[in-house]
Amino acid sequence: MSVEFDHTIVLTRDREESARFVAHVLGLEVGEPAGPFLPVTTANGVTLDFAAVGHDVPVQHYAFLVSEDEFDAVLGRLVAAGVPVQADPQGRHPGRINRNDGGRGVYFRDPAGHGLEVLTRPYGTDPASPLNGVTEEVPGAAG
Repeated sequence: MSVEFDHTIVLTRDREESARFVAHVLGLEVGEPAGPFLPVTTANGVTLDFAAVGHDVPVQHYAFLVSEDEFDAVLGRLVAAGVPVQADPQGRHPGRINRNDGGRGVYFRDPAGHGLEVLTRPYGTDPASPLNGVTEEVPGAAG
């Protein structure tokens, strides 16, 4: 049997707010509640099960691989919603995207503070491309 990633639990203070935010930004749908979980499932079948907790939530990182067209749509929704974007996880390039590995990538936060990333090329697919070396401005983006 091959090993595949099936699901993860995303802790948040408000599962509806977080699940709806992620689903909206990524162009996905929020599924029906399953006990304490509110699922959002990606195209490859991985489910993010959002669960509300009554305490501070440690920040996690979630990265999503998308096509170039999907990237444009995601970036458009982020800009339209006024969500601050940046080209790097440290926030040194606000209002910009990166061009790592010959693709495009952007970082932003969800309502719970988790660091989300959307990229069009997996890391290491273009060794000649500098990591975090090339960025471009996003017109109208909050930074």
